[in-house]
Amino acid sequence: MIEFIPILLFVCVCLALMLGYPVAFTLAGASLIFAGFGIVFGVFEPSLLAAIPDRFFGTMSNSTLVAVPLFIFMGIVLEKSRIAEDLLKSMARLLGFLPAGLGLSVVAVGALLAASTGIVGATVVTMGLMSLPTMLKQGYSKSLATGTICATGTLGQIIPPSIALVLLGDILSTANQQAQINNGVFNPTPVSVGDLFIGAVIPGLMLVFAYGIYVLWAGRKTKQPAIKNSEDEPDISLWFALIPPILLISIVLGSIIFGAATPTEAAGIGALGSVILALAKRQLNLATVKEIGLATTRVTTMVFTILLGASIFSLVFRGFGGEELINHGFSQLPGGLFAATLIVMLVIFLLGFILDFIEITFVVVPLVAPVLITLGADPVWLGIMIAINLQTSFLTPPFGFALFYLRGVAPNSVNTSDIYSGVVPFIVIQLLLLLVLSIWPNIVTWPIQALPQLSLSH
Repeated sequence: MIEFIPILLFVCVCLALMLGYPVAFTLAGASLIFAGFGIVFGVFEPSLLAAIPDRFFGTMSNSTLVAVPLFIFMGIVLEKSRIAEDLLKSMARLLGFLPAGLGLSVVAVGALLAASTGIVGATVVTMGLMSLPTMLKQGYSKSLATGTICATGTLGQIIPPSIALVLLGDILSTANQQAQINNGVFNPTPVSVGDLFIGAVIPGLMLVFAYGIYVLWAGRKTKQPAIKNSEDEPDISLWFALIPPILLISIVLGSIIFGAATPTEAAGIGALGSVILALAKRQLNLATVKEIGLATTRVTTMVFTILLGASIFSLVFRGFGGEELINHGFSQLPGGLFAATLIVMLVIFLLGFILDFIEITFVVVPLVAPVLITLGADPVWLGIMIAINLQTSFLTPPFGFALFYLRGVAPNSVNTSDIYSGVVPFIVIQLLLLLVLSIWPNIVTWPIQALPQLSLSH
C-alpha cells in the first residue's frame, strides 16, 4: 500500500487543481501535508525537507530563467504599443487578393506575435478583438473564425522565443544530466534552451503552414469573399508596420541560432527592442509604463511561485519513492521507449483537458523526462514533442485557456459550442504533427546536428 502513496499524492493534487485552488499553494500544501503524515507514520524521511531551501536558492540563482521575465516584458510592451493591430491591418492588405485572405492574415500575424510575445492570452484577446468581428462580417463561419483565432494564439507555445520552451529547457537540462548519470555517463552532454529553440524552428513553421493550408481550404470551400485593399493608405505605412517587428524577431532569434547570444541575453535584446519600437510609435507614457511593469510582475510572480511549489512537490514525490515507481512501471512495459513515450504523450494530452500547461510542465515533465531519456529518447526531440502536446492544452475543452480568453471578448452571437467545434480541426493538425515528428525525429534534431558549433555557445 505504501508504494502507491506517490500516485495518491498526484491524484489529490490534480483534484485540488480541478476545484480551482491556487496552483502553487496546492502543489506545496498538498505535498507538505502528505510529508507530514508520512513522517508521523514513519514512511517519509524528514531530513529530505531540509533540501527545500537549497532548491529555492537554485531556482532563484538560475540564470536561464532570467529569460522568462524579459520575454514576458517584451510581449506585454508589444501588446500595449498596438503593434499587433498594425500588423493585422497590413497583413490583411498584403493577402487581400486571396479568397481566405483575412484568415491567412490572422495565421501570419499570430505566428509573428508568437515569435515576438509568446503570451497566449494576450495574443488571443488581441486577435479576437481586432479580427473576429471583421471575419464574421466577411462571411466566415463562426467555427472557422473562432478556431483560427484560438489556434494561432497558441503558436507562442512552440515558435521560439517561447516561454514554454525556456521552462522546458531548464527542466530537460536537469533531466538529461540525471538520465546520463543513471546510464553511467558522468560527463553528460548539456542540453540548453538554445537547443530547443533551434529544434523548434522547423516544427513551428510546419504548424503555421498546416494552419494556413487548412484555413485556405476551408475559406475556399465556403467561398469566403476576398478583402479589398484600401487605396487611401500609402504603401510606406504598410511596410513601416511590418518591417520593425519582423526585424526585432530576426535579431532575437538570429542572435540565438547563430550563437551570438544566449537565450537570456537575446531576451534582454528583445526587451530593449520592444521599448524602442513602442517609443517610435509614441505609445509609451507613465501610465503605460506602470501598467506594463505591474503586468510583467504579476505574470512573472505567478510562474516562479508555481515553480517553487512544483519543486516541493517533486521533492516529496521522490521522497515517497515515486521516481522508482515510474521507472519500474516503464521498464515493465512491452515496447520499450516507443510504448513509454506513447503513454506519456497520451497522459499529457488527457491532462491538458483539465490542467494548464505550466502545471503539467512543472508537475509531470520532471517525473517522466528522466525515465524517457534514460530509455534512449533524444532530450531536444522529447522537449519539442512535449511542447506541441502542451499546446493542445490551450485548445481542449472544457478548460482550454484559449477558449476562455476568446469567449471573454467574443460577441454574444458566437456560442461556446461554435468555439469548441472550431478548434477541433486545429487539434487534429497538432496531433498529426506529433505523429510526423515521431516518425521522422530528424526534423527536430537535424538543425542541431548541422550546426554543432552552436550548442557549445549556449
